[in-house]
Amino acid sequence: MVWLFYRVRQFWWALTARIREEDRALVARILPPEAQALFWRMAPGDQRHSLAVLRTLLAWGETHPALLRAALLHDVGKAATPLTPWERALIVLGEAMGARPEGLRWPILRCWVERARRYQAHPEIGAAWALEAGCDPLTVALIRRHQEVLGPPGPAEDLETRLLRRLQQADRMN
Repeated sequence: MVWLFYRVRQFWWALTARIREEDRALVARILPPEAQALFWRMAPGDQRHSLAVLRTLLAWGETHPALLRAALLHDVGKAATPLTPWERALIVLGEAMGARPEGLRWPILRCWVERARRYQAHPEIGAAWALEAGCDPLTVALIRRHQEVLGPPGPAEDLETRLLRRLQQADRMN
């Protein structure tokens, strides 16, 4: 039930997303100009989500520059395959029910299947774009890995994995 509420809220935010001047100032403070251009490629709903992830991390006292940049850019690869909120909802619901794009065999859906695959590859696409925009290797790695399934924390976790864990926590909350 919590998952459903979270997804309905996310859908509503995607439909009603607005970016304010204070949001623009925050993006300019965190990202260098080339990376800002990436952020502004995203759909307003993805921008709003990324700003919420960033604000959550800031509220937790996180200050690592790579983590804050990754918070703003972790979903930028979704801009490679613009989908409507309805299409995104179908992908999320399909994944929740165990469906995969490869399972859609009807000819009319074949072009949509390729778009869904590209959408699901957004971490790799976003990481490549971030690298091209001059982002540091740690920011790029966090973007690339942001959907990676992590096991329980280990006693001597490296910095990248610790930051990734925080990014994922904030992403799940928003």
